Amino acid sequence: MGDALALDAGALTDALTLEEQERLSAIVLTHAHLDHIASLPFLVENVFGRTGRPVEIAAPAEVLDALRTHLFNDVLWPDFSRLPDHREPTVTFRTLAPCVPNAIGGVSVTPVVVSHVVPTFGYVLDDGASSVVISGDTGPTEAIWEAARSARNLKAAFVECSFSDGMAAIAEISKHLTPRTLRAEIEKLPPGVPVFLYHMKPPSLPALEAEVAALGDRRIRLLRDGDDLTF
Repeated sequence: MGDALALDAGALTDALTLEEQERLSAIVLTHAHLDHIASLPFLVENVFGRTGRPVEIAAPAEVLDALRTHLFNDVLWPDFSRLPDHREPTVTFRTLAPCVPNAIGGVSVTPVVVSHVVPTFGYVLDDGASSVVISGDTGPTEAIWEAARSARNLKAAFVECSFSDGMAAIAEISKHLTPRTLRAEIEKLPPGVPVFLYHMKPPSLPALEAEVAALGDRRIRLLRDGDDLTF
């Protein structure tokens, strides 16, 4: 996605220098849970008055409604869509319709509904030659994998896997994946597509790593902070 586009904003201000934050032109959100938006208000404050253009926050309507109601509401945080004024805001909000491609940050971005406890979306990103799919936070689901099967030259799937199998009960209640349910989900992908796991909960990580290894699936790799991938 290069320097211009970020997907989710759980830790952008930790991961990016101030100069890198200033280069962001758009942030696409999967859903409004705090671990996916926590750094967003601080990033907006960091770039305030420094870029000469607004940062575009893009997501389906349910996600943006939650942000406007519960975060950028002049109570928890200023409404930067009206600062410094409504004619030159620091952020703009762009509503994305599910299953409709949108040109953002030089790529085509298509949101797809997934199965989580709040309105949540995975994404298909397509640069015109190839694509990747990102699951968003989800339990077992279907539509995102259907979109993956029809994606152009699919290079990778980024799939959440939050809990170990020993925490299957909480994974089911919170609508997340474990290695056991992950195995069934990735069988819905086109054959041979590399699978990169993210969103591993720290208390589950040692057991989860062992359970993923026990799957014996060479397509699967656990992502680490700082990984730089090229497709």
